[in-house]
Amino acid sequence: MTDPGSLPPLPERRLEILWYLVAGDGRYPWDPAWRRRVDFEYVQAWAKSIDVNGFYGALLATQPTSGMDPWITAASLVPTTRRMKFVIAVHPSVYTPTSLVKLATTLDQNSGGRVVLNVVSGHTGLEAAGVHLKHEERYEHTDEFLTVYRALMRGERVDFDGKHLKIRGAEAAFLSLQQPYPPLWFGGASPIARDVAAKHIDNYLTWGEPPAETAELIADVRARAARHGRSLRFGIRLNLIVRDTDEEAWAAAQDMLDHLDDDVVARVQAESGRQESVGQARQLSFHKGVKPRFARDLEVYPNVWSGFGLIRGGPGLALVGSPESVAARIREYHALGIDSFIVSGNPLLEETYRFGTQVMPLLPVTHDDPGALRPAGYTRPKPAGPPPSGPAPSGASQSGSPLVAAG
Repeated sequence: MTDPGSLPPLPERRLEILWYLVAGDGRYPWDPAWRRRVDFEYVQAWAKSIDVNGFYGALLATQPTSGMDPWITAASLVPTTRRMKFVIAVHPSVYTPTSLVKLATTLDQNSGGRVVLNVVSGHTGLEAAGVHLKHEERYEHTDEFLTVYRALMRGERVDFDGKHLKIRGAEAAFLSLQQPYPPLWFGGASPIARDVAAKHIDNYLTWGEPPAETAELIADVRARAARHGRSLRFGIRLNLIVRDTDEEAWAAAQDMLDHLDDDVVARVQAESGRQESVGQARQLSFHKGVKPRFARDLEVYPNVWSGFGLIRGGPGLALVGSPESVAARIREYHALGIDSFIVSGNPLLEETYRFGTQVMPLLPVTHDDPGALRPAGYTRPKPAGPPPSGPAPSGASQSGSPLVAAG
C-alpha cells in the first residue's frame, strides 16, 4: 500500500459546471419530428446562454468525420462570449503534435486563455478518417503523442523516436497563454487508458456512473497517478432532467421513455455494441439494452437514471429530480472527488436557463476571472536565464541540446 505521506498533494478543490454543444437540439433530438434546425445564430444564442447563466464552459463534442468543427466553432464564438471555456474534443490520431500545438496556442492566445483540450482515444474506431489503429494501439499512439505535445508546449525542441511517431527538430513557434499549456482533460475506462491519464492528464473524465462505481474509479486512477508522482482532478459527464418537483421530473423521464421508438432503441444498442470502448460496456450494464414499461425501473441510485443510454451512445446516465435533489447528487459526487461536471438537458438551449437559474444558485460553483489572462503575443519568450546546474532531466542535456525521447 502506498504511504499516504508520499502521495503528491491534491489539486485545489473546485466545482465547475459545464454545458454541452453539439450540432443537434430539440426536445427529443433523436426524433426527426422533434429535431430543430441548428445554425450559427442558434449556436451563438446557445453560447451566450452558457456565458450569462454562470457555466464554467462547454464541451464542443464532435467526431472526426461528423459534427461541427470544434476549433472553428470556438474561434467564431470568442467575440460573443466573455468567460466561457471551450472544451475542445481532440482525437490525437487525426493530428500531428505540431499541428495541435499550433491550433491550441493560437486559440488560447486569441481567446484570452479559455481553451481546454478533451483528449479522445478509445471510444470508437477511426477508419472513416483514414486511421487504422486498434483500441490498444490508439492509446499507445496517444501516450507518444502527449509526450511530444507536452514537451513542445513547454517550449522544448523535440526529437522523438517511437513506435507510432518519428519526429525531428519540432519546436513551437510561440507558447500558449495558459502555462504550461491549456488543461488536458481525458476519458477512458480501460486499464491502458487509465495509465495514459495517470501519466499525462490534468483532469480525468468519466461517464456518469453511480457513486460507488465512481469512487472506485477515482481511487484507481489516483493511485496510478501517484506512481508517476502526479495528482489529478476528476470530472464527470451527466445528462439532466430537472423540473420543479421530483414527481414532475420523473413524469418527464416517463414521457421521454414513451417517445423512444423500439426500432431506434434497437439500432442505437446495436451501434453501441460494436464499439471498442470499455466505458460503453460499463454504460450498457446499467440498462441492459432493454426498454422497460416504467421509467423508474431504470433508477440505478436515488435520482440517477440510466434511460438516456437506451437512445444514445456514450454517457447514458442522468440526474432526475427537483433542483434541490439534483444539487444534492452533484454535491455527493463532488464529495467523492469530482470537480468538473459536464451536464446537459433537452432542449439544450432552454435547459441552460433552467439549470442556471434553479440549480446553479444551490451550488458553490467556481468562476475564473475573465480578465485574469491577457494575450502575450505570437512570439516565443526569451529564456529566463542559463540552464540550472545539477543533473539534467531525463532525455535532455544540460548544454541546451534538443530533447530526445524514446517511445
